[in-house]
Amino acid sequence: MSNISYFTKEGLQRLKDEVRQFETVQRPRISAQIAEARDKGDLSENAEYDAAKEAQGMLEAKISKLKNTLANARLVDDSQIDDSKVYILSTVKIKNLKNNAEVSYTLVAENEASLALKKISVDSPIGRGLLGKSVGDVAEVSVPAGVIPFEIMEITRNSNN
Repeated sequence: MSNISYFTKEGLQRLKDEVRQFETVQRPRISAQIAEARDKGDLSENAEYDAAKEAQGMLEAKISKLKNTLANARLVDDSQIDDSKVYILSTVKIKNLKNNAEVSYTLVAENEASLALKKISVDSPIGRGLLGKSVGDVAEVSVPAGVIPFEIMEITRNSNN
């Protein structure tokens, strides 16, 4: 079963760089640790060897997972996005109708979400609630604290990606 992941150009490049760093820097480093621990003698009571082998297994699992993500990655072309509705890569200015607070978020794929950068996942409750809405629409978003109505104030295409 494949899970397609959507990426911006920068997000896809970050993923490729991470795989490259794991394969070219961390993998050789762990191999050297294993060789060094092996040279110390009896492997049955060698905690360094066991730790290095465990680290190697975890790194290989991580590389495998990232490569699988890359194999199922799809690049999002933001030039094809319609600005009249909220889609992935849209920057949306919303107003919380309960407290009148206004905030702007860019909707991105789960793997690129960062609240600090005001990028929320399209799979988050707010992201799902905003998808497909137009300016002036009210999105009723269910969150753990209840239902929050958000009015769509403005939609722009995020041209930074």
